[in-house]
Amino acid sequence: MPPPPALPAPGSTTGSPPNDSPTVADKDRNQDSDDQDERLAVPAGTKPVFEETGMASWYGAPYHNRRGSNGEVYNMHAMTAAHLTLPLGSIVRVTNVKTGHAAVVRITDRGPFVEGRILDLSLAAAKALDVYQPGVARVRLEVLQVPAPLETGGRWAVQIGSIVEERNATELAEHLQRRYRSAKVLHFASPAGGWWVRVRVLDDDRERAQTLARETETSEGAVFLVRLD
Repeated sequence: MPPPPALPAPGSTTGSPPNDSPTVADKDRNQDSDDQDERLAVPAGTKPVFEETGMASWYGAPYHNRRGSNGEVYNMHAMTAAHLTLPLGSIVRVTNVKTGHAAVVRITDRGPFVEGRILDLSLAAAKALDVYQPGVARVRLEVLQVPAPLETGGRWAVQIGSIVEERNATELAEHLQRRYRSAKVLHFASPAGGWWVRVRVLDDDRERAQTLARETETSEGAVFLVRLD
C-alpha cells in the first residue's frame, strides 16, 4: 500500500505499494454496473465518534482496477475514499462545506499523500460532493462507524515522498535503515510518477512510528504517518 495518488486532482497522491497493487482487466469491471450507484446506509440518528475538517481531493486512473490498501480492487465508481489514519473499513459522512452536499463513503485506501489534504475521494464520491470539477474542496468528515479503536492500537508506518529521482529515494531509504536498524525500509515507484520511501517500525508500533515521523526530515515531498490496518 504505497502512496502514490490520484491523477485527477493536481498533486493528489493515494494508493498502495507495488507488491499490493496487481492490476485487473477492465473487462472484469463493467463501469455501467450497479456498483456505480452504490450508496452506504447507516442507522438513523447515528452520532459521529470523530469529526475533522480540511481539504479533499479525488483519484481515479491510474489507480482504478488496482489493489487498494484494504486488499480490495479499487473501483473509482464506488462510494469510497482514502484517509491516512482512520481504520480501513470506517464509514464516514462527508459534507462539502461550500455547497452543503453530503455523502457516506467507506475508507478503503491510504492517502492523500499531499500536505494540507485529509481525504482522497473516489470519482463517484467526488461527483456526489461537488469535488470533481474543482479538483479540491473543503469538507467536513463525520466518522460514523469504525471497526477498531481510533485512539489505541493499530499498525503504523511512515511514508515519505514524492521524490523525483530514484537515486535520491534509494539514498534516503539507506540512511533511514542505518539509523533505525530494527525498522524495515523500502522504496518504490508510484503509478502516478515519482518515488516513495516507506518505513515500518518494530512491531508496527504507533508510538515508534510517531517518533520516527517527528525525527525525519526530507528535502523533497513530505513525511506522513500512516495507519496500515
